[in-house]
Amino acid sequence: MSKIVLGIGTSHGPMLVTTPDQWALRLPDDEQNTHPWRDRTWSYEELVEARQKEGLAQAVEPEEQKARAQRCHDAVEELARVFEDHRIDVAVIVGNDQMEIFDDRLIPAFSVLWGDEIVNAPFTEERMSKLPPGIKESVAGYIPPGGAKYEAVGELGRHIIEVAMQEGIDVASMKSLPKVETPHAYGFVYRHLMRDNPVPSVPVVLNTFYPPNQPTIGRCIEFGRMLRRAIESWPGDARVAVIASGGLTHFVIDEDLDRKFLDWMRRGDLEGLGSVPEYAFQSGTSEVKNWAPVAAVMADLKFEMTLVDYVPVYRSVAGTGNAMGFVYWTAPEQSA
Repeated sequence: MSKIVLGIGTSHGPMLVTTPDQWALRLPDDEQNTHPWRDRTWSYEELVEARQKEGLAQAVEPEEQKARAQRCHDAVEELARVFEDHRIDVAVIVGNDQMEIFDDRLIPAFSVLWGDEIVNAPFTEERMSKLPPGIKESVAGYIPPGGAKYEAVGELGRHIIEVAMQEGIDVASMKSLPKVETPHAYGFVYRHLMRDNPVPSVPVVLNTFYPPNQPTIGRCIEFGRMLRRAIESWPGDARVAVIASGGLTHFVIDEDLDRKFLDWMRRGDLEGLGSVPEYAFQSGTSEVKNWAPVAAVMADLKFEMTLVDYVPVYRSVAGTGNAMGFVYWTAPEQSA
């Protein structure tokens, strides 16, 4: 049977693939939008007032932003090294879509690709022209020049779907991606963790962003336990990595909540992770749900988590930005 030998959790946001001087391009949107944070929705001005004692002015100084960007770069490089060292045959990547492959006509709660190819097509000029500032500049971080085609593992994808159905977890079956565009959650992994030389993979897509059918954190944990059983029952002797792409808290950073997430995952405390109320998983913070299935796999395997780095990357004194997390899990005898 196949063997899970590595788990990885990584953030993937645009602030990882743009320069600190470009981060301010997102500020007009920050200032105009309302933001879920803790237990309600806040205006930008309310956030500035509420967070004025946190010392965020220092966190948005240019030199401090450069230092945090470098820490993120170093952490991604370390994850790429760990991935390479483990000689992975197949990667199962848990991420989310932000209307890159679905749209509001059809948004499954869980989807699994069981085709044989993943196309990461370059954006057309028309598509680029519709992207907001700060996002347009990030596209090259997810799509290589000229685009790319990646090998998918259709047999494993189908096996995961079949096990899920047998265990009472309904999933959407994708023979190919609905649009010829790879969501940035996966493009980041292919470009940076796998250094544009990806191993065959199976994309698993969670609807973390869009009501009304967002799976609960408990359901994501349950899905992860099923995922472990499916991978380990897949015939063959493949060395498998399970990768979570997304998070941590954003677009308003909550360091206390992030540290709780990371501590629960380090301890394999799925009950703690599952205790977080659903109102916390809104906006970008919802992507923590991509980590939940991987954390469940690793807890069941009793793998040990190594925190490479946690970097709250702020772009405003309102606390907007993206908290970046970078971790990996290995069997106890392999842990650093």
